[in-house]
Amino acid sequence: MSSLKNILYCQAGFGILANIFLLCVYTFIILGQRLKPMDLISCQLTFVHIMFLLTGGDNWLTDIFDSLSIENDFKCKTIFYTSRVMRGLSICITCLLSIFQAVTISPHTSLLAKFKQKIKIYMIYAFFCIWFFNLLINSHMIFYVGGFTNISETNQMKVTKSCSLFPMSYTIRGLILTVTTSRDVFLVVVMLITNAYMVIILFRHQRQYKHLHSISHLRASPEKRATQTILLLVGFFVVMYWVDFIISSTSLFLWMHDSVILTVQKFVMNAYPTITPLIQISSDKRIISVLKNLQAKIS
Repeated sequence: MSSLKNILYCQAGFGILANIFLLCVYTFIILGQRLKPMDLISCQLTFVHIMFLLTGGDNWLTDIFDSLSIENDFKCKTIFYTSRVMRGLSICITCLLSIFQAVTISPHTSLLAKFKQKIKIYMIYAFFCIWFFNLLINSHMIFYVGGFTNISETNQMKVTKSCSLFPMSYTIRGLILTVTTSRDVFLVVVMLITNAYMVIILFRHQRQYKHLHSISHLRASPEKRATQTILLLVGFFVVMYWVDFIISSTSLFLWMHDSVILTVQKFVMNAYPTITPLIQISSDKRIISVLKNLQAKIS
């Protein structure tokens, strides 16, 4: 069990460092160049992943609270509420990223083309709606999470060494699961539709212009490279998110806790925010250019 926790801590630490590095690079790019909507979405997603990894269980944030002698109940509510909000924001912003790219590569004759001119304004509105919705929908964590006392007396479900879930009625559990499931299913369906649309656009583009451009040119197309990156991110996200959802839903309905299963669930939850910055760094030529410039200055 200790080895599993060590692996989890190493994963979270690596993911935090990778996301912090990516956020710094994006900030440098945004300050030095013209702001692109895709950069703004990527920055938000990177920030959300940093906060999610920091609040993903018994880790550094818990130790900081302990060192400050902060009340255990407040500590548990803060960590779990923030973690759930960031988890919801992750799927929402990933979906927004997929929608944005679908609009970006859509041909001028499509219905999506009319959104291209005002996409920045729509995106800002979407950010406000996404944050407000997730802050509201996860507010139940403030009431049903607290410091662990005595499981034999209160029937609490211990989820960490110092925090537990308070008993919920089947009605409340069902309502919470229904709302979160509806959100997840809707967003995943939207992502699958936009991904299918992007695949069709890429296929048509390659077939239409194959006689005009070489295969190497098609592979080097910035739009195609960006679209392939988002397709990879969304596909990986969908798999990891639903594996986590199945595990967490089963634990909630059966009201059971197993330390090994919980650790595996955290590993699955942390997989997407850990892998995402690596994919973004390797696929963005601007980031690679910044790294080469830094290496040249150091050498």
